[in-house]
Amino acid sequence: MPWQECSTMKLREEFVRLADQDNANRRALCRRFGISPQTGYKWLRRWRAGEDLNDLSRRPRTSPGRSPQEVEQRVLSVRDTYPAWGARKICAYLQHKGITVPASSTV
Repeated sequence: MPWQECSTMKLREEFVRLADQDNANRRALCRRFGISPQTGYKWLRRWRAGEDLNDLSRRPRTSPGRSPQEVEQRVLSVRDTYPAWGARKICAYLQHKGITVPASSTV
C-alpha cells in the first residue's frame, strides 16, 4: 500500500475540523499535529471567521525608512548602466551629479 500524500493545507483543515467538534481536546490535538496551542487556536479562529488557513505575508505594511521612489530609480538606473560599480562609487557618482542620495549602505 503506497504512502498517502498529504499537504500542509489538508493537515490544517483536518486539525480545525477535529478541533471544532464538541468536547474536542484541543491541546491533545495540537500535540498530535505537532503545533503549538497558540498556532492551533489561531487556525481555529481563522477557520471560524471564514478566512483562509494559508500562511500570511510577513512583509510590513509600511516602511517609513524607505528611500523615495525617484532616488531608488536613479540608483537602479546607474547600477544597470555600470554593473561593476559598488555602492560607494554609485553614491559618489550621484552626488557629483547633484542628486541627494542615502548612505552607501542603503545603496
